[in-house]
Amino acid sequence: MLGLIVLGILLISGAYKLLRARKGGGAGKRRWASRADGQAAVALGFAPAEALDTDNGAPLLPADTAALDAVRAGDWQAGAAWADAAGQDWDERIRRVRELAELAAEDDAWLLAWRAARPQDPTAAAVHADASVLVAWNVRGSLSASNTTQEQFRGFHRLIAASQEAMHEAQRLADPADPVPYMLEQPVAMALGYSHERYGQLWEQIVGRDPKVLAAHTGALQYWCRKWRGSHEEAEAFAQRSAAAGAPGELLSLLPLYAYLEYEMSESELDPSVYYKRPEIVAATDAALADVAAADPADRRVTRVRHMLAWNLYWQDRYTEAVEQFRAVDGYIGATPWTYAADAKARYVQARDFSVRRAVTQK
Repeated sequence: MLGLIVLGILLISGAYKLLRARKGGGAGKRRWASRADGQAAVALGFAPAEALDTDNGAPLLPADTAALDAVRAGDWQAGAAWADAAGQDWDERIRRVRELAELAAEDDAWLLAWRAARPQDPTAAAVHADASVLVAWNVRGSLSASNTTQEQFRGFHRLIAASQEAMHEAQRLADPADPVPYMLEQPVAMALGYSHERYGQLWEQIVGRDPKVLAAHTGALQYWCRKWRGSHEEAEAFAQRSAAAGAPGELLSLLPLYAYLEYEMSESELDPSVYYKRPEIVAATDAALADVAAADPADRRVTRVRHMLAWNLYWQDRYTEAVEQFRAVDGYIGATPWTYAADAKARYVQARDFSVRRAVTQK
């Protein structure tokens, strides 16, 4: 689910300029997929545009739906059991904590009951900490800085500072091996402007517990982007280090793809149909394809890489390969890169349907 925190990160950083549908095609090559393109895609079994889920990047499992529905009904025990069932799969644990935090940001009665019943519960503390960040973004609102009131800014900074205290409580209560409460602090570090030295200390707390959590690396990449506390060069260097540290199937090859996307989206004069054909980006795309092939097919994180692969392969005119990725993710488009557009559905459909049409005609 595209959390409010993601939208807040884009907006507070000034990246609201990126949320416009400016990527219609390189040098007039492709503007929007035609009606014929869409018909060709649907005829081959792809979902029609109106059926696309823009909230989720992949379908929720039945166990996910059951647990979240139970929590909405006030059953915090079901949420606690579901989150804890992730065990030491830290990517899965943070996903579940964040799903619960999104619910708590809307209605926290069940979370208050959980905390009252189990005041030392580390999972409840983690959910509370993450929900407090979401509440801060809710107070700030989703408009650009020039359209946000001083009262909203004051409320945001007060609440984000309080969320830092909640993070520290969650870290104190957590299993010493658990990096998740430290990962949850990453958006706070961006919002409060942690220095590179201070962020480096936070990063050491994370990687000292597990050096290869994909969600931790993608969170760190945001910090190192120019729109936050770094630069294009620092972001790309971090991404390359992360990818180099990953073994086949660990999916850290996603990091360079994200870094290249961040650069492309921030440079309005770039022609994506030229940019994504740069040798280093083609090589990074090939590395990610190999990583996906080596990964466990049941690994939910694979979908994140497939969305980015579909985007890169589309711009590289590798339409048959792109269609393979679109088919694997089709129906659920609440993921990067589609969510970086003002109209995620339009961006996805244009790239998918154009690729499908070209792949068919090239056979």
